Amino acid sequence: MTQPPTSFRVALTADFYDASGATKYRDIGLSLFDGYDRIVASPFTNHRAEIDPQQLAGVNGVIVLTPRVTVHSLIQSEDLLAVGRFGVGFDSVDVKACTAADVLLFITAGAVDRPVAEATVGWMLALTHHLRMKDRLVREARWDERSQYMGTELRDRTLGVIGFGGIGQGLVRLLSGFGMKQPVVFDPFANSAVISELGVRSVTLDELLEQADFVSLHCPLNEHTRNLIGARQLGLMKPTAYLINTARGGIIDEAALFDALTSRQIAGAALDCFQVEPLTAPPVFSGFDNVLLAPHCIAWTDEMFRDIGRAACQGMIDLASGQRPRGIVNPDVLNRPGFVEKWKRLCNVTG
Repeated sequence: MTQPPTSFRVALTADFYDASGATKYRDIGLSLFDGYDRIVASPFTNHRAEIDPQQLAGVNGVIVLTPRVTVHSLIQSEDLLAVGRFGVGFDSVDVKACTAADVLLFITAGAVDRPVAEATVGWMLALTHHLRMKDRLVREARWDERSQYMGTELRDRTLGVIGFGGIGQGLVRLLSGFGMKQPVVFDPFANSAVISELGVRSVTLDELLEQADFVSLHCPLNEHTRNLIGARQLGLMKPTAYLINTARGGIIDEAALFDALTSRQIAGAALDCFQVEPLTAPPVFSGFDNVLLAPHCIAWTDEMFRDIGRAACQGMIDLASGQRPRGIVNPDVLNRPGFVEKWKRLCNVTG
């Protein structure tokens, strides 16, 4: 029987590390590799917005934070078995290119559910209690203006969730004690058993926008969801409603949102992501006091990066051990002869 190579090399994109070579984050799960002598983990030597094929030379698995993975990235991928996306979004990875190159793509399913849901609740409270403005009143000694910023409670309000996967479900669970009305959700692929279990009501997108006091986006960015929220959709929202996006920037038409905020068509918004990232200049939303902004990190916590990292590293351990990892995005690759041969060659898979 042919023996697999003595090592299984896992690379991490350079944006996990600072200039001195130390990890920027407290824990990204690398300790899981300690019990596996075959697995050798190391970072790329430099950061690129798009992974260069030379960076993947001799690499069997790569854990990716922010760089794009394109057709060009994979032109020399004869030894690359898998791309592990550090998170659950994979719009930065060309899935078809991965499959064509016999490269498996997996995400860290479930690892971000709690922190993103918790951050969304925080934003809901901050928006309705005018946290940004009340902080400013104190800093600018404008105490007597406080009566102009009366807040509202979450009690008796309706949550609308677009995309009812793990994060949306976690959000509904977290809000169960706030005395809100029955949540409404829009997701053509939602699990009917989960809909029933959590007591939410499945509606059309238009119905959700018309009924919700909070419209929270938790869907992936793809050809069906790009500019899902445009001028017509914003026009359906209540003037007292808030729009929250912790998903992907391209889901919202930013020009339409700017117009809706300028005309006070909606009460406000919270945006963690933008159509073009990273931002190199202040966005057009900077001038609104009823808008909260974050640089695509509102949910980043030590616990989140630990859990994502452990999931990503476990995926690599599973592959190196001949097991299927969780969160596979392109399962068709498992049946491709080129992938099967590569997996056997690198890991001595027998099944």
